[in-house]
Amino acid sequence: MNKIEHAHLKAGDQNLDLPLSTGTENEMGADISKLRSTTGLITFDPGYGNTGSCKSNITFIDGDKGILSYRGYPIEQLAEQSSFLETSWLLLNGELPNQSQLKEFTHQVTTHTMLHENFRGFLNSLPKSGHPMPMTAAMVSAFSAFYPEPESPRVLQETVIRLISKYPTLAAWAYKHSVGQPLIYPRNDLSYSENFLHMMFATPCEDYEVDPVIARVLDQLLILHADHEQNCSTSTVRLVGSSQANLFASISAGLSALWGPLHGGANQKVIEMLDAISEMGYTAQEFVDRAKDKKSQVRLMGFGHRVYKNFDPRAKVLKKACQDVVERLGISNRQLEIAMELEEIALNDEYFIERNLYPNVDFYSGVIYRSIGIPVNMFTVMFAMGRMSGWIAQWMEMRNDPDTRIGRPRQIYTGQTQRDWAPLDQR
Repeated sequence: MNKIEHAHLKAGDQNLDLPLSTGTENEMGADISKLRSTTGLITFDPGYGNTGSCKSNITFIDGDKGILSYRGYPIEQLAEQSSFLETSWLLLNGELPNQSQLKEFTHQVTTHTMLHENFRGFLNSLPKSGHPMPMTAAMVSAFSAFYPEPESPRVLQETVIRLISKYPTLAAWAYKHSVGQPLIYPRNDLSYSENFLHMMFATPCEDYEVDPVIARVLDQLLILHADHEQNCSTSTVRLVGSSQANLFASISAGLSALWGPLHGGANQKVIEMLDAISEMGYTAQEFVDRAKDKKSQVRLMGFGHRVYKNFDPRAKVLKKACQDVVERLGISNRQLEIAMELEEIALNDEYFIERNLYPNVDFYSGVIYRSIGIPVNMFTVMFAMGRMSGWIAQWMEMRNDPDTRIGRPRQIYTGQTQRDWAPLDQR
């Protein structure tokens, strides 16, 4: 049982006891839910970096120790031993599936990958020059029109399966549309990751032979991105869902939040950095030296993390995966050489070590996606494919929490005080 204590707040001549909640990993939070009603005060926390918006039993992060776990399972074990669909079941249901549960869940996802044919017309109405991310967000939102039934428990379960199973098809079709290629239908004989690669790279004239090593690395990428506590997009899904908007609408909002370059677009910035270094003719060491110069505008992308003050645990897994992909494909190009050189320099340079600027998940994921032929404008779409099961799990937890209230942050008003309207000739 959690030990409940109190924090004491003194504001002027007012005193308030704030109950303390202790989580299972001993992190603590002061309950300020009655602060405004009892003292007239609110807290001011730009970016909500010190505000707990909910209690959750899905994901735990200890940034100082470099720990990430889903439902108590270390991310390293899941990435090495589990599959993405098995991890998705874990996030959605709280426990790892048994053999029959995983078989049934895999069957449901595999046999619901086809999109309604009217989606072809919907997709064709969007400009080919558009970014695939808003295309997928629009199509997920459109699911509400294609499947308008009220959210009974049965319908909600169908919605969960539809989102996880159909999103790879949406993603691949958005890519094919953007490059003017014919759309490729899903295949039920392929695994989750294999099917996506098939729809991305096959053509009506030439099939795509899926490399099992590449499919496995993609599965690991999806696992590593599946959830990450109350980040911007996850909080968006919860906030929209708190109004009792349906799951499709909430996930579409999460997709839009993820598209921001400060969130899901970070791995794209890594590739843009590598391309810029190559085009400018810098060596990796020259670029690092410029990044260390405070007067320079150069930034080293893909190193350090807002949450992790130690090594990003996901990056440890992806470092090996990156090496496996490069060796498997026999790739050799300047950008990849620069990436490996940057990593080696940063891991041995005191400047980066002192500041805990280790390679993060975005550094390696960008290199891997580039290696297997995923275009840069699809990186965030791939991120969302992994995050889908986490978003759904967070939304369902929010919906089933009796303490959930519609999200309504407060503000500190800094505008004009009350004044009277005047007619035009008196202004």
